Amino acid sequence: MITFENTQIAFDIKTNKELKKAYFLFKTMSKAWIVKTGKVLLQLASFLHIPINWAVKPTIYSHFVGGETLEDCENVVENLARYNVKSILDFSVEGKESPEDIEKALQETLKSIQNAGRNPNIPFAVFKPTAFVRHKILEIVSAAKDLSSLEQKEFDAFVQRIELLCRTAFENHVPILIDAEDFAFQKAIDEVVTKMMEKFNSEKAIVFNTLQMYRHDRLEFLEKAYKKAVEGNYYLGIKFVRGAYMERERERAKKMNYPSPIYPDKESTDKGYNAGLKFTIDHIDRISVFNGTHNEFSSKYLADLMQEKGIDKNDSRIYFSQLYGMSDHISFNLAKEGFNVAKYVPYGPVKFVMPYLIRRAEENTSIAGQTSRELMLITKELNRRKSNHHVN
Repeated sequence: MITFENTQIAFDIKTNKELKKAYFLFKTMSKAWIVKTGKVLLQLASFLHIPINWAVKPTIYSHFVGGETLEDCENVVENLARYNVKSILDFSVEGKESPEDIEKALQETLKSIQNAGRNPNIPFAVFKPTAFVRHKILEIVSAAKDLSSLEQKEFDAFVQRIELLCRTAFENHVPILIDAEDFAFQKAIDEVVTKMMEKFNSEKAIVFNTLQMYRHDRLEFLEKAYKKAVEGNYYLGIKFVRGAYMERERERAKKMNYPSPIYPDKESTDKGYNAGLKFTIDHIDRISVFNGTHNEFSSKYLADLMQEKGIDKNDSRIYFSQLYGMSDHISFNLAKEGFNVAKYVPYGPVKFVMPYLIRRAEENTSIAGQTSRELMLITKELNRRKSNHHVN
């Protein structure tokens, strides 16, 4: 029976000094007004080109980010690997749409795939589809509206970029996770990803689609995707997340007068998420599953399903994942038990990773119980070390 109570295992990787720093960071993020003020100040500093590296890099950046470049992340990857925890290096530069930025993101992602191919401690590559085309194009295609001939060229170029990334992953024997995006863009992405699965997943799951399970249509989508894979004789790669854009999605649905794509409450989301996990384990001969969650129940539930079905803990078709800097009690306890675990490790220059860091801070403030859980676990471990006179 897997449990996540053991803080000694959870924080063995951290020195007392690092643990106290983490405590201070989560304590700060628990105050909504500090996060709000910090966000405004960071955006202002960025706009006015005021250097902020000195303040950001040793604090929130070093806690949640692996480094500025792939090379900078090597220490993090090696350190995690000592505890049987693998890494997924995610180039986290967001929201840039100029042709130059798109090309830069493409070259960096190709580099990260090749880097993963050389390192057994990096079992997956990953990318955000919106890094490779203007958002407007995905919105038009998803709404099944006509593109102008210029827009069509843009979309075709997008498909070619995605194919290049998937082909490179295939040639380097590296499964690739394609992140989910806003509801308004996702239909176009789903269609392209399905084509890539048909092309590259004939022997095993190389291309993975991401399902945001706070959407009430995703379970049905999963069942249809499975049926399609069986008919087309290819394997399905599915990454599960709960979803990241809830407020934005609800607001957009209201503004544009269509039914909200999001479940009305957390309980329904949890049910949908866990039903998705059960479906994949029931069809594990055809589906590889990547369980991207900070939810203790969903992590334990998947481990229990595996045990019920007599599936080996280290079966390469099943991975558990949490973000770097969060939910270490889940990651390290699962890894200690012999399950496949990979931390999502973002990297990129400080100023470009700011939107990612702001999102992490907001998420830790808004998700009920997340920060208090981290603080409680860190406090428990600090107290345990104190009573054992732990020095380092």
